[in-house]
Amino acid sequence: MFQFMRSLWSRVADGLNRSRRSAGGRPERLRRAAIATNARIVFAVSAAATPFAIYAVTQAVLLPFVLAMVGLVAGLLTLALCQRGQYERAAAGQVYATLLTGLLLTVADPAIADFGLAVALLAPVHASLLNRTPVKKRSWAILVVVTGAAALSSFGILVWPETYRPEFTLIGALVFTLAALIVAHAANRLNSVFEVYEKGQINAYRHLIEHVQDAVMRFGTDGSVLFVSRSAERLFGCRRFELTGTGLVDRIHLLDRPAYLTAFAEANADGQARQVEIRMRRDEADRPSAPAYVWVEVSLSPIIDPEQADVRHEVVLLLRDITERHDREIELQKARLVAEEASIAKSRFLATLGHELRTPLNAIVGFSEMMTSGVVGELSPQHKEYAALIHQSGQHLIEVVKMLLDMSRLEAGKFELQTEAFAPDTLVEPCFKMVDAMAREKSVRLMSDIPRALPMLVADERACRQILINLLSNAVKFSHEHSVVTLAMRRQGRHVAISVTDHGIGMGEESVRRLGEPFFQAQGGLARRYEGTGLGLSIVKGLAELHDGSLHASSSPGEGTVMTVLLPINGPETKLEETPAVTPLHRDPAPQNMAKWQDERRRAL
Repeated sequence: MFQFMRSLWSRVADGLNRSRRSAGGRPERLRRAAIATNARIVFAVSAAATPFAIYAVTQAVLLPFVLAMVGLVAGLLTLALCQRGQYERAAAGQVYATLLTGLLLTVADPAIADFGLAVALLAPVHASLLNRTPVKKRSWAILVVVTGAAALSSFGILVWPETYRPEFTLIGALVFTLAALIVAHAANRLNSVFEVYEKGQINAYRHLIEHVQDAVMRFGTDGSVLFVSRSAERLFGCRRFELTGTGLVDRIHLLDRPAYLTAFAEANADGQARQVEIRMRRDEADRPSAPAYVWVEVSLSPIIDPEQADVRHEVVLLLRDITERHDREIELQKARLVAEEASIAKSRFLATLGHELRTPLNAIVGFSEMMTSGVVGELSPQHKEYAALIHQSGQHLIEVVKMLLDMSRLEAGKFELQTEAFAPDTLVEPCFKMVDAMAREKSVRLMSDIPRALPMLVADERACRQILINLLSNAVKFSHEHSVVTLAMRRQGRHVAISVTDHGIGMGEESVRRLGEPFFQAQGGLARRYEGTGLGLSIVKGLAELHDGSLHASSSPGEGTVMTVLLPINGPETKLEETPAVTPLHRDPAPQNMAKWQDERRRAL
């Protein structure tokens, strides 16, 4: 028997040493180790007390034997659960065993306040240290049952099977001492590991702050510097102690100090996070005399303490060098200005070129038409052919000049709309006539799909006609011979949808995304098959957007293209006459004149 107890105690001691070595990790590891340690202690103490409990049974004392058996069963069961990795159940078993032990002791002792009730009170403490929320709640509920049992025992309703002995108080004291030591051991181990864990967390944060690329500074409530990270030395080229006191403010450019001080005051006094971009001096070893300024982004974050209201706050500064980003932004601004100036120069050049070309082209077209009509006398057939070619080329150039002038006016915002209500289907016949010759040349049939009940459209009829002609001429140009081009109109919500469908060469997704860009053509280069300037769809897009509408395209290579223009039914401007009058209930200032706003809305982008 004694040899068995010695081997059992050696195993328990080895388990304690192993759990002590493995408990130096995270809190969860130590919590599990504490649960296993408690199980070994309970089993070892119960096993050591078993011979004395057996002797007590021979003396007709039952309580020590019952308590020893409860300890042995609880220790063996929780040890087995720990070995299977079921630590939650093991911890719950220890709590329930503690409550059962307290119940046995309080029933054996008729006094209402005894060691049994004290042992039961330790069970919720044990559960709060090692268990999850459900076991904590159950432990308090069972404690109420134990308290009720203590009350019943004090009134003699609930009686222990044997007569009360004074030794029961000593047994209760020993059990309470053991339970208190177990709880204290678990609390001490968990407290130590949390201290180590918190210290490790603090060291990790300190290491992160010290080695982060951005500089970190912490200021007290009175504005004094409490901490400066090592990265600040790289940012400012100085030692950390040189940034204390007024060292940081002295490095700020004079013109940027008011912005920084205002932001710091708002963070310090009002608890508002702020972010400013300022210039700060950086010391350079190769040029000690000439100051070098860098752009720094300063983020100010106040440390809010909810327990201290109406006081100043500590402020944490995060300083980042943004010189390269600032230089890139300046370069982008300069590039944008250059591009805008180039665009303005291009538009001015196109407008000037268009006006300069229109007069001689009109003369060329007019005189060539006179020559072909025989006004200046009969020409030979060969001369008539030459005059017809001159007339045809002149007409083509005039169309190009018109598109250049329209595009330049759209880009300059000088294309004014003259809106009025008209029936959209009246656009079909004249537009078909304009492209009929081109369609007959390619044997393309023009079709229309117009419903009878279309609403009146408020728009610039001349601009809408130009939109349709451009869409139809593009569709005919890129259609295969003996194919069909369809013009359809539908009401779509508050818009009229005008779509032109062809079954021509189509285009890819990249070309669809770029539709509407000036001078863009899906087939570019010198070897392109189709003539054109690439301005037709850009003019369509500009005119549609001038009406507060939009241009949409759907196409696939070899399957044709569907071009759709959405135009608002009520036009691009607010109609004051359609707004009902409101009877004023008090005197308001006179309404402002809306004519200027309407005129501005008529203008281009």
